Amino acid sequence: MSALFSPTALVVPFENLRMTDVESVGGKNASLGEMISQLPSGVRVPTGFATTAHAFREFLQYDGLTERINARLDALDTDDVRALAEAGAEIRAMVEAQPFPADLEKAIRDAFATLSAGNTDATFAVRSSATAEDLPDASFAGQQETFLNVHGIEDVLHKMKEVFASLYNDRAISYRVHKGFAHADVALSAGVQRMVRSDLGAAGVMFTIDTESGFEDVVFITSSYGLGETVVQGAVNPDEFYVHKPMLKAGKRAVIRRNLGSKLIQMEFTTPEEKKASGKLVKTTDVPTELRNRYSLTDADVEQLAHYALVIEQHYGRPMDIEWGKDGTDGQLYILQARPETVKSQQKGQSEFRYKLKGHGTVLAEGRAIGQKIGTGPVRLVHNISEMDKVQAGDILVTDMTDPNWEPVMKRASAIVTNRGGRTCHAAIIARELGIPAVVGCGDATERLKDGTLVTVSCAEGDTGLIYDGLLETEVTEVQRGTMPDIKTKIMMNVGNPQLAFDFCQLPNEGVGLARLEFIINNNIGVHPKAILDYPNVDADLKKAVESVARGHASPRAFYVDKVAEGVATIAAAFWPKPVIVRLSDFKSNEYRKLIGGSRYEPEEENPMLGFRGAARYISEDFGEAFAMECEAMKRVRQDMGLSNVQVMVPFVRTLKQAERVTQLLADHGLKRGENELKVIMMCEVPSNAILADEFLQYFDGFSIGSNDLTQLTLGLDRDSGLELLAADFDERDPAVKALLTRAISACLAHGKYVGICGQGPSDHPDFAHWLADQGISSISLNPDSVIETWKSLAK
Repeated sequence: MSALFSPTALVVPFENLRMTDVESVGGKNASLGEMISQLPSGVRVPTGFATTAHAFREFLQYDGLTERINARLDALDTDDVRALAEAGAEIRAMVEAQPFPADLEKAIRDAFATLSAGNTDATFAVRSSATAEDLPDASFAGQQETFLNVHGIEDVLHKMKEVFASLYNDRAISYRVHKGFAHADVALSAGVQRMVRSDLGAAGVMFTIDTESGFEDVVFITSSYGLGETVVQGAVNPDEFYVHKPMLKAGKRAVIRRNLGSKLIQMEFTTPEEKKASGKLVKTTDVPTELRNRYSLTDADVEQLAHYALVIEQHYGRPMDIEWGKDGTDGQLYILQARPETVKSQQKGQSEFRYKLKGHGTVLAEGRAIGQKIGTGPVRLVHNISEMDKVQAGDILVTDMTDPNWEPVMKRASAIVTNRGGRTCHAAIIARELGIPAVVGCGDATERLKDGTLVTVSCAEGDTGLIYDGLLETEVTEVQRGTMPDIKTKIMMNVGNPQLAFDFCQLPNEGVGLARLEFIINNNIGVHPKAILDYPNVDADLKKAVESVARGHASPRAFYVDKVAEGVATIAAAFWPKPVIVRLSDFKSNEYRKLIGGSRYEPEEENPMLGFRGAARYISEDFGEAFAMECEAMKRVRQDMGLSNVQVMVPFVRTLKQAERVTQLLADHGLKRGENELKVIMMCEVPSNAILADEFLQYFDGFSIGSNDLTQLTLGLDRDSGLELLAADFDERDPAVKALLTRAISACLAHGKYVGICGQGPSDHPDFAHWLADQGISSISLNPDSVIETWKSLAK
């Protein structure tokens, strides 16, 4: 306990509290006091006061209340849901009926008079803070009550009793038993805090760590309009932002990724008249369509919040979970509470388990993935809390949204699926803590999934969680994180999906040898670039499709550039400062045709594998403006966002003339070799590239060998033909292919330039990886699941 108040104090102002006072005022209130008194003045935290654990125990001992409560709890079986509900209701009624001791009531009245300073219009939040609530290994997520928009001292006193009573919520009783806390060891402190008018602005939650992968170099922020309770409860699908800490510190554009949430509702204060009529302190209203379709925070707001998060994390010396609000009256950002992150930061071990589906089925529903595991079982539709006892061990709990009352039943489920909610909502926090997969914010899961249907819930495929029909086979592998042996060849990684980059970067690696733009364009954009450029002069259906995907962005063109930049920046930030070689788009015409609007712009080629692709596409007048958008995105990532570890790679360069023209075109678009340490790499995948390796290297800073295309073009095999008769002949280890590989590697080494390989061959054939290492290749870039095995093999 700090020396700023006596052990018998009943009420203490926040500014006199420190983190050493957790036993007196709980983690939440102690943390508020610590931030108000110890953080730089630029971090705004609303002030207030807290009742102490001593005050709570004095309240309980008054008139023999403790003995009555203990008698009721001693005989209780917490696994009996109905008995738990009955006991909890009885105890809460006892607490709310109990009068305050005179000295405690006087202390609260005096503290409130000082805080309100005669301002009768001021509104306050009355929050609980349990003395065990924010210990590092117990999140107690929202188990006690919070009351917002509280006016006047009589209202405050009444809500304080409800806060005290909430220590005996069903979920809180069950949680203490589950975690091994004795009921008598947990006391409650009530915090009274001046309210930020986020009901007129925005609010949300931020973590100083990626909640799914545990990656520590980002701040993850969620935001929605109105009071933050909608985000915490999971009543809305909020906007999401990722901020790269190193670039934030360097003063660069540090927002590396955004996801636009649906934000269908917002929580506001009720007016005095509404409060009088309904007895409710807050209400929910629909968010206007115009506001739904834009982000609830500006990039400047996001970066300011991330700065606050860094200050808080640095002060506490550990990853933090922080609630914030933006006041709609003064436009300022405030920190409302901060506590230790309790899941991912506790899981840093020498090994971890990775989950992978061995097959795929029909997708029944999808939403935001929580965790990275896979769960299977029968669907159990639960419409409200009264149906909780329907859920049996191993069921898939499917519901609209969860709140803390659901915790006793959540631990029975093998997975959780909700219609509403984002990555920082209650269901997400508890699912992570329990170690079970959850898919939140599905929108219509309760309609799409039928009770009793056997399903597979996969959170192992990136940001998107998928619910498949049937029980699919799952592969679980243990990955060792230990120190890898020294080898002369650098082991890099092939990464297509930015959503997995924060996870993959934690494997042993020397950077990314192939980052593909195709996944980003397919999944994050989905529209043909020329349809973007021709907007609004396109047909009605295409116009509607473009407008739908480009919501939240200044224009469809800005959307395209933003999304390419964000995808690349996410991968580059994950592996920073290691090199990340980004291959410019290498769609073939048949693949471009599959994008929305693609059939309007792409030819139907007999053999697109050998058609309008790679450098030939970039330098053509027909594709020039589309290529300019890619270049603009790459330039933004390297210059504005500071991620100069990004190198640019050009695929499928057939001739020396193409090499000359494409490198000049890149320079014209601000991507000049050598400027800001930029390296331009060429995919060596056409036989001409190896045959004339010395000449091609005049235009590039090295080769990355695409062994798939090089093999098919050397041996005259179409790897897309699907003919089993030819499959056996497709082998990167064929002497003719090896002869070209030797020529390409030797040329790069002779010129002192980079040479790597990013094809499938070394992942599939360890002997081929050994042969490449013996040739002196600089790096081998592998699929993530082959990295550790190949690395260890090369060390032998």
